[in-house]
Amino acid sequence: MNGVEPGTPCWTDLATPGLDDARRFYPELFGWTGQISPEPDAGGYTVFRKDGKAVAGAGPPGTPDQVPVWSTYVATDDADLVATRVEAAGGQVVVSPFDVAQQGRMAVLADPAGAVFSVWQPMAMRGAELYNAPGAMCWNELVTPDPEGAKEFYALVFGWHPEERPVGPVAYTGWRCGARIVAGMLPRAEPLPEDLPAYWAVYFAVEDADATAARATELGGTILVPPRDNPAGRSAALRDLSGALFSVSTLR
Repeated sequence: MNGVEPGTPCWTDLATPGLDDARRFYPELFGWTGQISPEPDAGGYTVFRKDGKAVAGAGPPGTPDQVPVWSTYVATDDADLVATRVEAAGGQVVVSPFDVAQQGRMAVLADPAGAVFSVWQPMAMRGAELYNAPGAMCWNELVTPDPEGAKEFYALVFGWHPEERPVGPVAYTGWRCGARIVAGMLPRAEPLPEDLPAYWAVYFAVEDADATAARATELGGTILVPPRDNPAGRSAALRDLSGALFSVSTLR
């Protein structure tokens, strides 16, 4: 496949019942522009762009009871094979592999602790066109109560190799895919709410995490974890108007 290497996060999108609110909130926060799909069966799916480059998407929830959530998509050259591996490793196929028009083939999956993620087998749409720049996805991180189980699961599914990385008192794990660390993992801890037992966090790069957090509250969002320093930079965890969790980071 061309573009992002298999096993690497390549896209993120928001499933939300508050699609109109999202189309206002995120462009105000990140300087995005939105392009709504004209396809009748797309449900108003919107591709957000930064400086003309695709960085993220947003659409309606897949089911009426789905909570608003930002999803991490991992690139693959065979979505069906990944789904088979997920089941064999003790995970769950939430939505079986299916084609998204001529754009690509995807599946929605969950690890044994319940963290939901997606895979993307690209066709016309390769994934995000901008990374690690203000307004673009810069990191993906698994937060889980079962790090040891996750190490076994993601090694079987994606061939990831866990590498322990010193981050103060926290046991932080980097996921190595080939020559690169492509994502991270840390144990679930306070002040995260109980309704988030295991999940994949999506980080967007910003020029100033403090200013972005303040602006999010002005736009009607909330601060879940206030800005604080870490080895990678300065980060904050936020919620949008519908309650979807996302994080921002000022990169060093």
